[in-house]
Amino acid sequence: MATAHRKPDVQSPDLRNEGLYESDFHAWTETQAALIRAGRVGELDLPNILEEIESLGRGERRELVNRLTVLITHLLKWQFQPKRRSRSWLGTIVEQRRRIARHVRENPSLGPFLREAMDLAFEDAVAIAAAETGLDRALFPASLPFTFDQLVDPDFLPGDL
Repeated sequence: MATAHRKPDVQSPDLRNEGLYESDFHAWTETQAALIRAGRVGELDLPNILEEIESLGRGERRELVNRLTVLITHLLKWQFQPKRRSRSWLGTIVEQRRRIARHVRENPSLGPFLREAMDLAFEDAVAIAAAETGLDRALFPASLPFTFDQLVDPDFLPGDL
């Protein structure tokens, strides 16, 4: 028999923040939410709440870099291995473009981070593309050959080398 999900009782004297963040993250989040709902902001675990909020922002940047890495990897493979092009590669390119465009649209403050994200992604993408294709890393460009507009342009595909 399944037990119903119970919110922490903020009236309970057992409600403590000490160590809960490290020992039971889920319970910690429920406790923080219950304290906010009860207006007991003085009891909030502010240092860890701050860390979690900052972590959310870092996660958005990580997601952008990860999606750019997948996209750039596939564009490089498309460019450097024209005889191996596949619908699967094209599907990945289309999917990542749509998700990147949506992610940037939903998080416009990532705009100033785009250049850095593209550079980080390119570095990883070259390593991955070289490993997946068996081509020497030296064959790939030294810097990203695509603009952000090209990366998200649904009609752009790099030509054969």
